[in-house]
Parts: sequence; C-alpha cells; structure tokens
Amino acid sequence: MNLINTQVFPQVQESESSHSEPGLPLSVAPMMDRTDRHYRYFMRLITKRTLLYTEMITTAAIIHGDRQKLLGFSPEEKPLSLQLGGDDPQELAECTRIGEDFGYDEINLNVGCPSSRVQNGNFGACLMAQPERVARGIEAMQRVTKLPVTVKHRIGIDDRDRYEDMTEFVRIISEAGCRRFTVHARKAWLSGLNPKENRTIPPLRYEDVYQLKREFPELWIEINGGITTMEQVREHLQQVDAVMIGRAAYDNPYLFASCDREIFGEEIPPLSRHQVVEAMLPYIDHWLTQGSNLNQISRHILQLFTGQAGSRAWKRHISENAYLPGAGSDVIRAALAKVPE
Repeated sequence: MNLINTQVFPQVQESESSHSEPGLPLSVAPMMDRTDRHYRYFMRLITKRTLLYTEMITTAAIIHGDRQKLLGFSPEEKPLSLQLGGDDPQELAECTRIGEDFGYDEINLNVGCPSSRVQNGNFGACLMAQPERVARGIEAMQRVTKLPVTVKHRIGIDDRDRYEDMTEFVRIISEAGCRRFTVHARKAWLSGLNPKENRTIPPLRYEDVYQLKREFPELWIEINGGITTMEQVREHLQQVDAVMIGRAAYDNPYLFASCDREIFGEEIPPLSRHQVVEAMLPYIDHWLTQGSNLNQISRHILQLFTGQAGSRAWKRHISENAYLPGAGSDVIRAALAKVPE
C-alpha cells in the first residue's frame, strides 16, 4: 500500500563493502515511546532524506516476541535503521540477520541508554565499560550481514569519562570493524540520575566529539545532544560528518521541513503543515481498519503546529477526542480546521 504520493528518495546503498560506506549527514534519534512506525511515517512526509531510527528493541524481544509488530514498517519510512539493545554476540547476530531480512538499511547497537532496566540487562551505556564485549558483538553482527553496523554511545559513564576513555572505547570497536559512531556529547551517570536527567544535567562536551573526529579521520562520526536548529546542524557539520537530533525532532517536527533543501541540496519544496496533515489522513484511515486506535497515531502529530497560530486549539481538539471509542480521521480534519493556513 503506497500511502505517500511523493517522489521516491535514495536509500542507503548496499555492496560488498557496505560495512564501511558513509552514512547520511542528518538523522532523527531513536527514542523510546516516540520513534515508532507511525511517527516515522509522519516524519517522512516532512523530510524524505533524513535517516530515521526505530525505538531501541531488545534482542530478547525480537527472538521471542511478535516480530511483525516489533519490526514491521512501511517502505516509505526508508532510509531506516534498526537499533538493537543487547550484549550477547550470538543473539545480536541473529537479530541482525532478522533485521536485514525485514529490509532495514543499517543495524545500530545501543551503547548509550542509561536506564536501570537496561543496565540490569547488561546493555546500553553500561557497555562502555566493556568495550571488548561490544567488539565481539560487532564482529558477530558483521559476519552475518552486508549492511552497515553502527554504534551509538556516550562520551563516558560515571568516572570513566575522560576523553582518553572514550578514544580507547572507539579504538577497540573500530578495530572490530565498526566505521560509524554516533556520539551523545554528554556522559551518563548510571546511578543517581534517571534517563531524563541524563539528557539534560551532564554538561555537553561538543569539543570532545570534534577532537574524536580529528583523531580518527577515517571514521564516520555523528554528534548528538542538545541540537535544536538547522543553523546548529550546519555549524556542527563543519567539524563532524553527521548530526543527530533527538527531542527537538519530536517537540518541533516541522523543524525538518527545510533540511532536505539546506542539508541534502534537494530542490523539491517541502509540504506545508496543512499538506502534511492531509497526507496523513489516508494513512490514519488505513490503520484504523487494521484495529489501531486514533490516539496511537495522533499523539505523534500534536506538535506539528508548534509556534504557529491555532496550535493550542489543534492540540486540544485532538487530545480531547482522539481517545474516544470510534474516533476517526474526522477528528483530525476538525482539528485542522481550527488552524489558519
């Protein structure tokens, strides 16, 4: 079902040497309870070229759970990266193979999430203290795929937060064959701060990421953390290869309307906010016939009119009506009528 009537956009290329291929200069961060398939479809209406990610999905969930529910996506969402959470090389390899079979464009390993639940499973940011284990996982993943296998990590954890600690981690992982690293430019405190606090309290250390790129010029280095404007993206791209935007992509999604032109050099004008909503309606109708509830989709589009006249009325109408039994796309149409073009 081709739900987006727009020009087909380039996807990440595959080849015999795809493990070392360059990435894309801009991406939307994987975010738990945010970057599901409905959000990604919505974002693809705004930007055709930006790399999108799944939420982090654990290897145990993929191996034992409903794979279609966990991994299914619309082809319009590509280019798309699957982010895995896990530490067992055999399980990571199995899930990498499954992800490739599903049609993902790359596989990313989470070495950055600081939540206690993730730590209890021995994956996420705590693996920065176990670079050899991460390296074994990367090697196992690369043996079963031609897709790029990438790592997202912090600049450090707890007392292992010196620049030298990060470079030692990157050196060991790169020697295992990983060529692309996304670096969240904050350290993580694995005890004492919750995940939300770990996104804001530790100070940003952009210069450490810049220096990492200078020290490892052969690697593709992407920076993440506290980036909220395309002007900031352009500034960072003077120092590193790519930029990842997290919460701002959810809180102000139309921020990305200019990026295909400004970052990727496309000449096709972006859809207006109203056109984005109109393009979402067939998608919403389709998923409602599949048993989804409206609020599972509409929650992702609430911030589309951030900073615009009528934004409050738009959000209020959807919030008050989308959860009601039988709510359909007419709720979205009525909300859109409250926003001036």
